[in-house]
Amino acid sequence: MEPCLSTVKCLIDKLLKRQQVDYGEIIEKLFSEVSGLEDCTKITDPQCEECAIQLWNWAVTKNVGSALSNNQKAKVRHVACNLLYFCEPEHPTEGVIRKQILMSSKTGRSWLDCKDPQMADHFLRLAVKSLENLYSQLTSRSAGVADMTFTKGDVEKDLLRILSFQAESAISQGNNQEAVAYIQRCKDMLQGLPKETVYLSLMCYNFGVDTYNLTKFEDSAFWLRQSYDIGKLNMKYAPRPEAQAKVLRLLATVYLEWDCHKFQEKALNAADLANREYATVSGQHLKIRILLRCRSSDDHVRRGLDEMLKLDVPIEVCLGMVKLLMTEDREVLAFEFLKHVCQRFASSPDLGSALVLNIELLLQRGKELLGKQKIEDIITGHYTGKQLTPQTLSSLHVILWDKASKYFEDKKYSEALQWYSYSLSFFKAGQMEPNLAKLQRNRASCFLQLKQLDKAKEAVKEAERCDPENIFTQFSVYKIAVLENNVKKAAEAVNAIGQLSQSPIAKEDKLLVSEDAASSLLSLAAQIALKNEQQETAIKALESLCENSTDEAQVLTALRCLVRLVLSTLEKTSEEMRIVGMDTLLPYLKMALQKISHQSHMSVEQRTDEANWFRKIAWNSALQCESSPDRMKDFFVLSYQLSQICPEDRTLLMGQKTCLLMAAAASLEVCRRSPHSDQTEELTQALEYIQICWDVWKTLKVSGSFPLDPTDTLLLLYEFEARAKLNDPKVEMVLESVLELENVESKVLEIIAALAMEPPAHFPVLCKKALRVALSLHKKQPQTDLTRCSKCIHSLIKLSLPTGVSEVEAHGLEEVWSYYEEAMSILATTPEDFPETETLWLLTRAWNTGILLYSLARYPEAEKWCGLAIRFVCHLGSLQESYEKQMSGLYSEVLDKLDKAKKNLVTEE
Repeated sequence: MEPCLSTVKCLIDKLLKRQQVDYGEIIEKLFSEVSGLEDCTKITDPQCEECAIQLWNWAVTKNVGSALSNNQKAKVRHVACNLLYFCEPEHPTEGVIRKQILMSSKTGRSWLDCKDPQMADHFLRLAVKSLENLYSQLTSRSAGVADMTFTKGDVEKDLLRILSFQAESAISQGNNQEAVAYIQRCKDMLQGLPKETVYLSLMCYNFGVDTYNLTKFEDSAFWLRQSYDIGKLNMKYAPRPEAQAKVLRLLATVYLEWDCHKFQEKALNAADLANREYATVSGQHLKIRILLRCRSSDDHVRRGLDEMLKLDVPIEVCLGMVKLLMTEDREVLAFEFLKHVCQRFASSPDLGSALVLNIELLLQRGKELLGKQKIEDIITGHYTGKQLTPQTLSSLHVILWDKASKYFEDKKYSEALQWYSYSLSFFKAGQMEPNLAKLQRNRASCFLQLKQLDKAKEAVKEAERCDPENIFTQFSVYKIAVLENNVKKAAEAVNAIGQLSQSPIAKEDKLLVSEDAASSLLSLAAQIALKNEQQETAIKALESLCENSTDEAQVLTALRCLVRLVLSTLEKTSEEMRIVGMDTLLPYLKMALQKISHQSHMSVEQRTDEANWFRKIAWNSALQCESSPDRMKDFFVLSYQLSQICPEDRTLLMGQKTCLLMAAAASLEVCRRSPHSDQTEELTQALEYIQICWDVWKTLKVSGSFPLDPTDTLLLLYEFEARAKLNDPKVEMVLESVLELENVESKVLEIIAALAMEPPAHFPVLCKKALRVALSLHKKQPQTDLTRCSKCIHSLIKLSLPTGVSEVEAHGLEEVWSYYEEAMSILATTPEDFPETETLWLLTRAWNTGILLYSLARYPEAEKWCGLAIRFVCHLGSLQESYEKQMSGLYSEVLDKLDKAKKNLVTEE
């Protein structure tokens, strides 16, 4: 016990000295420690009592400063109060008991405020027990009679408060009968404490409110009756009449909601009694509500309405009553009462609200002719000094526009115009107001439906004057422009709608133009243009929609329309215009790719469907661009990119492979057609497509075999060409890969050879290597194609022959000599199939080589090559005789010089 008490004292000391704002942790420890003292033996310790009082005073101080929460205040008071009782002496003095009463009652009150009635009950019982002890002490002491009377009244007043707290606790715990017992004891004490009448009456009223909110109507009615009855016990100290009337009106409401038919009489009596206590508009309104709910006769209700009009009732309340009567199907009474209201407020500036309500009710009941008469009366009054307030006029406009819109929906455009005209009557000429612009737009729509274009133009012109920076105004301008086939004006209106949708402007009614509205208008604009066969204008509207809308699904729909429109025009145009159309189509497909890629609200199936649709369009468009490889490349690349969004399967991969192959081929073709420009970027891009295609192709080959598919060969050819033109050293590796192909064709190697020397490429070594392998393949065929063999040999000789003195090398001449022997063997085998021009070319190149060697004094080699040339003379055919004469003489001359050269060489030796 002592260690526990010591801990409590230490915590209190720490709490009292602490300057920080956060006391929560210490308060929780204190609360926990003191809870452990409750079962301990009481001790007499002046220090403990002092700690309790200091803690209590500290809590009061902090309470004033709002430094503690309600729950913390309750816990601190809980600790202080328990400490005080813990160190209670065997015979406490009057002062100690009074401290106990104060602290226990306030602690109980604190727990009630924290919605913890069970904790409150403990302290309230302590307070009652202490009060009994105090009363016993005072009685036994028997001081003066007057002093005793004063003290007794003081104790009873405290007891009454504590008993009322206990009743409140019981109510919150649902113990209604227990609360009744406590309040009955309080009522019995009122004779000696008459000033507490108002307090106890208010307490019962609060109980009535609490139980009413819980729909415990029987308990609520009891407590409200108690409140009223207690208030009548002592007229001198009774609540004010308005307070008593408030209690009775709530009581009437309770009866009304409990069972209006069973308790009709009680509800009416309570309402009448409330009005006699303190008549108010709300009280009379309640009475009429009860009469209506209970299906009382019109006469009873009428009397209630008459009583209401005798009070100083605001017109808003009267009009609310009219609406209530209409809701309860008392139409005759409603119009009758409304007539009296109009008479009552005939000279009031608020009369207009009653007149407008009258019109609204007439129109709701289908009494349109009478309603029109009332409207025309208001219009007349508007121009004769009886103007409606702005708010009332606004309400009337709403009624008129609503009526007009219903006629418009029913396609009764003349009738709609009549109601819009009523609204227009309230606007002054030249008035500037957004609502007037809206009204003129609505009128223009009616005129257009009635084929009255000129009147529609006038209305739209007025709308432009009032509110030009409004998308709906611009849409009206657009509709007129389309009907007049004014393409320029329509395009301007479409651009304006798009711009306005990006920067919405606040209007006078504090509404913002939504982006959805702008997008819907642009979509509708396209439909209107197509309906009027104005395709160019429709395209403008759809393009603006795509640029300005953030709804991806809506943009994709618009892009589909744009694609279809462009494709429909391409079918009937020239080649030049088709190219222009393709240039128009490309941005649409690029935007589609972007929107589908970033679409977060689509399902997988929807994304796949969209991507497939645009992918096929891109594919077909690429096939139509044979004459324009750059465009073909762009479309194939787009088709591939769109395919990446779709789920992967074998068919899709085949399509991707083809797209990438064609894109690479198209890139290379662009380079071939522009040989003098910088091709680095285009060739690098081609290599990227080739590399991606290799990856796709490898994936495909895993899924099965493709024995006749030429993809490997094509990819290597494209890669070789790109790397050769980029002067990439890896080009040799590509050739090796070609040579490693199964069943590589000689034609492929001939193409490789040509590419190796096609400017800006220059790889003669690789070219000769490819040609040699090609020649070898030709010779291995069952039936040798001598023509192609001769072409290979021709190319090899051309690459190998020296072109100048510096290039004449023995091993090089030997290589060329071997090619000549190949050529001679072919010529000897089939002389009739060997072209004469080719024979002449071989002769000429061999002869020139001999002459070159002769000029270098390399006589034996010169004689060898010149002799080789002579051997081809006999195969010249018609040119044989001519060349034989020329070469024989020249050859003899060469031989003579060779002999002389040999003799001189011997002499010198």
